[in-house]
Amino acid sequence: MFSIGEFSRLSGLTVKTLRFYHEKGILVPARVDEDTAYRYYDEANAERARLIARLRAMAFPLDDMAAVLACDDEADILEVLARHRADLARKARAYRRIAASIDQVIRNEREARSVMRETDYDVVEKSVEAQWIAGVRMKGHYSDCGKGFAKIGRALGRHLTGKPFCLYYDGEYREGDADFEACVPLKGPFEAEGISVRELPGGRCVTLLHRGPYDTLGRSYEKILAHIRDRGFEVVLPTREVYLKGPGMLLRGNPKNYLTEIQILLQEEGG
Repeated sequence: MFSIGEFSRLSGLTVKTLRFYHEKGILVPARVDEDTAYRYYDEANAERARLIARLRAMAFPLDDMAAVLACDDEADILEVLARHRADLARKARAYRRIAASIDQVIRNEREARSVMRETDYDVVEKSVEAQWIAGVRMKGHYSDCGKGFAKIGRALGRHLTGKPFCLYYDGEYREGDADFEACVPLKGPFEAEGISVRELPGGRCVTLLHRGPYDTLGRSYEKILAHIRDRGFEVVLPTREVYLKGPGMLLRGNPKNYLTEIQILLQEEGG
C-alpha cells in the first residue's frame, strides 16, 4: 500500500487533486483508515491514475472522465471518445472565430492609435449658422442612419445642399434604441411627406474634426468632452456629427480617410 504522499509522487497528481477525485468517486483509495482517515492506494489505483492522466491530457471534463472510467464495454468507451472529439472540434472552430475576432480588434486598435497620432486636429470653439434642413427622426441602431439619408435623397435630391449630418438626442450611448435624426441641409423650405423640413437653429459650439473610421469616434469624443468639462461649459442637446467625407453611394472608400466634424452646442450665457 502507498500513502497519499507516496501515491501523489508516483501518479503525478497533487494530494489536493487526489482528495478531490476521492470525493467525486473518480479515484477511490484502496483503503481508508477508520481511525486516522488516512488514504492508502494500491497498484490497481496506480493503473487507474495513469488512465486518468491520459484522459486529462485529452482535455476530458470531469463528468465525461467519470463516464469513461465507468465503462466496461469497449464500444461504450469508443462512443464517449467520439463524442468528446466532436465537442473538441466544435470548440476549436469557435476558438478560431474568436482568435480571428481578436486579431481584427488588435489591427483596428493599432490602426486607430496610428491615425490619432498622425491627426493634429484641435478642439475649436465657434458659431454655427441657422440653416434649413430635411430630417428623418429615427429610433434604432446608429448605423440605420443611411436609411434616413436615402429617404431624404429620394424625396428632395435636387434641393439638397451641403454635407449630411446626424442630430443625436440622447445624452448617452444607446445600443439599439438610440434617438437620432438623419439630416441634410436644404436650399429652402421645400415640403416632402414623412420628412421634417425646418430651420435648424445655430449657436455657439465646440467642434472637433475626427479622421478615421466611425467606430473610433469615441477617442475624439473623449477629447472634446474633456475640453467642455475643463471649461465648465453646459451642453445643449442634440449634438451633431457632420459627415464631411465618408462612404459613397457605390464605393465604401477607405475608412481611415473618413472625416467627421463633431459639433456640440453650448448653453448661451444667461440662456
